[in-house]
Amino acid sequence: MSTRSTGTNTKRRSHPDTPDTAEAFRALVTLPPGPQHDTVRERIVEAWLPMADRLAGRFRNRGESTEDLRQVAALGLVKAVDRYDPGRGNAFESYAVPTITGEIKRHFRDHMWTVHVPRRVQDLRNRVRVAGQELAQTVPGRRPTVAELAAHACLSEEEVRAGLEALESFSALSLDAEASGGADGWALGDVLGTADPALDVVVDREAVKPRLAALPEREREILYLRFFRDMTQSRIAEEFGISQMHVSRLISRCCRRIREQVLEDAA
Repeated sequence: MSTRSTGTNTKRRSHPDTPDTAEAFRALVTLPPGPQHDTVRERIVEAWLPMADRLAGRFRNRGESTEDLRQVAALGLVKAVDRYDPGRGNAFESYAVPTITGEIKRHFRDHMWTVHVPRRVQDLRNRVRVAGQELAQTVPGRRPTVAELAAHACLSEEEVRAGLEALESFSALSLDAEASGGADGWALGDVLGTADPALDVVVDREAVKPRLAALPEREREILYLRFFRDMTQSRIAEEFGISQMHVSRLISRCCRRIREQVLEDAA
């Protein structure tokens, strides 16, 4: 005699928090959008929430609060309920577990890393972390070597080193943290570079250089003596045998002309 699948959850439940909602799912797919459909959907989600909470508990102590993990797991559960097709004959649990777990892992990948690293390196980090935890039980008193981690995780030593570096990228130190190897009292923020105001001077100097070169020789030398040799206008006047007022007018006229030309070039 042949047997026919009757829908979801026909398999033996693997855990006490996996309820039998086969009938509810079969009813859900027949209901049109509306209050009755939403009520059945909410009933299914509530029934499976304990399982979602259990899956969230597997990721505790990883830098995220338990409540936030439960919310992410609940979001994954809702997605699983909305996407599940009981007509395929598979148990809802077998579909919901990877869906919820994947949602939690995406949360860690997208929101918990201070320094973004490629997905491949994140996977290496997880494999190296797990291998380190397992080897710590067999090599007490010391940290596993790179070679031991590589052999245990079936990775190359280069991949293990990349995973070990990623272990330090999950969270960042505060800028108030003491700098490693620095003088007493120095924080990381004290060794950060700042914008160099001299860079603006370089840009301005390069902008006026061709305009200065185009000036007549006398005006060019007057500007040089005034702004590079720091000579007074009276000394310059004596040097060229002209009045101080004439020197002042020449300097003002040259500076105004160069400024206008540079602004035109920039426009």
